Amino acid sequence: MTILEVKDLSGGYGKLAIVFDASLTVGKNEIVAIVGPNGSGKSTLVKMIAGIATIHRGTVTFMGRDITREPPEKRVTMGLGYLPQTNNIFPDMSVEENLEMGGYGLDENTLRSRMEAVFNLFPELKDRKKQRADTLSGGERQMLAISRVLMKDPSLLLLDEPSAGLAPKLVERIFRAVREIRDMGKSIVLVEQHAKRALEASDRGIVMAGGRIVLEGESKQLLSSQDLRLAFFMGKTST
Repeated sequence: MTILEVKDLSGGYGKLAIVFDASLTVGKNEIVAIVGPNGSGKSTLVKMIAGIATIHRGTVTFMGRDITREPPEKRVTMGLGYLPQTNNIFPDMSVEENLEMGGYGLDENTLRSRMEAVFNLFPELKDRKKQRADTLSGGERQMLAISRVLMKDPSLLLLDEPSAGLAPKLVERIFRAVREIRDMGKSIVLVEQHAKRALEASDRGIVMAGGRIVLEGESKQLLSSQDLRLAFFMGKTST
């Protein structure tokens, strides 16, 4: 079953084009990694899917429905969750308050049930639920940011560099959580600078360079491909 279909998508910010003619699909319970050099357009592509970057042409279909022109908040209610790379928590609120904001609009029973589910995924947070978010470690903040997105129980998560700036041990912790989230029945688009680790954690991979998709296939095949290394030396644009 296809959860997401992006077809011939071009766009960027205002009139500035960053991504050109990008097409991809994401299946049910599938992790698709988007990797490439800095400035290749990875984050912009995900922002276009989330509805916060400008689409010049092409279509985005989610759960069989064309959402190309839908506002970001509508996409969230339809089951599309987006984790930005930065500014993804409320630093002056507690862990529990951040999760309550993530589940805004839910009834109390559902809110508490989902909060318990994310505490099972990240038990590190349960012991700190009354702690202010700005006092958490970098890894714990990312765990909280992912948990906030999960509070709405999305069918598809768009994760923009969830391991950015983390120590190697915490990078592995985040990737393990990504696989566990997939096992919970979610589909995931994973944008990452850690290409090797992202491909090891994913089912399929997409390589971008110069705002275009230049390589795609099963992650295992891409890891052994000489073309993967070449793609990281191709032309760049802004992200």
